[in-house]
Amino acid sequence: MKWFRIQAALLAFAFAGVAFAQGRDLPDFVKLVEEQGGAVVNISTTQAARRVAAAPQIPGVEDEEVQEFFRRFIPRQQPGPQGPQQGPQQGPRPESRSLGSGFIISSDGYILTNAHVIDGADEITVKLTDKREYKAKLIGTDKRTDVALIKIEPSAPLPSVKFADPNKLKVGEWVVAIGSPFGFDNTVTAGIVSAKGRSLPQENFVPFIQTDVAINPGNSGGPLFNMRGEVVGVNSQIYSRTGGFMGLSFAIPIDVALDVQKQLRDKGRVSRGRIGVVIQEVSKDLATSFGLDRPRGALVNSVEKGSPADKAGVEATDIITKFDGKVVEASNDLPRIVGSTRPGAKADLEVWRKGATKTLSLTVGELQESKVAALDTPRTQKPAALAANRLGIVVSELTAKQKEELKVTSGLVVTEVKPEARADVRRGDILMTLVHKGQHTELKSSEQLNKLLAGLDKNSVITLQVRRGDAMAFVTVNGLTDKG
Repeated sequence: MKWFRIQAALLAFAFAGVAFAQGRDLPDFVKLVEEQGGAVVNISTTQAARRVAAAPQIPGVEDEEVQEFFRRFIPRQQPGPQGPQQGPQQGPRPESRSLGSGFIISSDGYILTNAHVIDGADEITVKLTDKREYKAKLIGTDKRTDVALIKIEPSAPLPSVKFADPNKLKVGEWVVAIGSPFGFDNTVTAGIVSAKGRSLPQENFVPFIQTDVAINPGNSGGPLFNMRGEVVGVNSQIYSRTGGFMGLSFAIPIDVALDVQKQLRDKGRVSRGRIGVVIQEVSKDLATSFGLDRPRGALVNSVEKGSPADKAGVEATDIITKFDGKVVEASNDLPRIVGSTRPGAKADLEVWRKGATKTLSLTVGELQESKVAALDTPRTQKPAALAANRLGIVVSELTAKQKEELKVTSGLVVTEVKPEARADVRRGDILMTLVHKGQHTELKSSEQLNKLLAGLDKNSVITLQVRRGDAMAFVTVNGLTDKG
């Protein structure tokens, strides 16, 4: 009995030690919220009455604050043909209010938020945690990064946040968001960093911080804190199939946001670098056919004539592996690196070309907003009575007229794609170059192509440079047919 009591006592002591250790390791957000909560603000905007296209309506959702979320994450439906009106005629839309968050970055009243929070606003109202309200002036916005800078005029210095270096942020680290979801001021949610450097569609200039922190309508523009009470990001987007939070939220790294706000404050606009290339990701098969050690870098599809890249000697089929000393690990890295480089700056470019590394120097240009021209399918001649080659396609030489229209000196037009085709091409595509084991061959005749293919092993991996309309792309073929 005595031995049993000793064992029980030891077991109880062990459990107490485990509970103490677990309690000690659990994060405590109280101090962080008490010290930093006062720098987080609620932002509401007002649009004057005007006739506008109706935004998508969500059944059972009437709160105007919720519409901020849907305006950001659910595309508007295009207005269709209008039939006879049923019921009262619709007049100008009454004043509308959207709701978001922001945070004070300087004691004299500069505030960071999201561009989509104040988009189209005629009046911006900022409410502090002590219920004071101010009308804010818009300093500037940058829709490419979804960052906006506004300013209020306080009568006394305001509490402001501290900043962290997001490059030191670790995946798995605890982070905290403070904002106004659904209008509930200063709501605190917590989670961990799920990933860094995430790329999202149409968001080429922001390496997002992914977290599992609960972000909802009204959190947009609010700060993301590390456990030291420093801002690491600006909460901007969520991924959702339902319209609600599903555990995937994304924040703009604070160094990106601060660079944007500095330019907005100094010049009222953001300048970004450009070099004038169209790129694509380097897959495993592409890396093999180009003779690269592993998939990395950004493959150049085409070079804009007269652009900085063109003047520096960059060629289509080059793989850019470094820019200004920064490694380009994936194609998405290049727009961010180039975009953050000031126009007019000198930069070295490291490229992989025909099995060797080459260094080029260029002067960075400035990115201008422009519309992408629609792609026209090139005219092609009628399919020739030719047999399919080992790619499972039929090709023929370009006519003199086609070469003149396309402004090329060589190339083969795809006239037929057989059921056994191994290349992901379409009728009307122009095959420009074939790449195999780092060797680049300009395609000039169907006889030349068939001869090249005949000399390859059945399991060979090759890459075709394909022109479709005005666009260039590289198509990898993994293995050839026995026919042809």
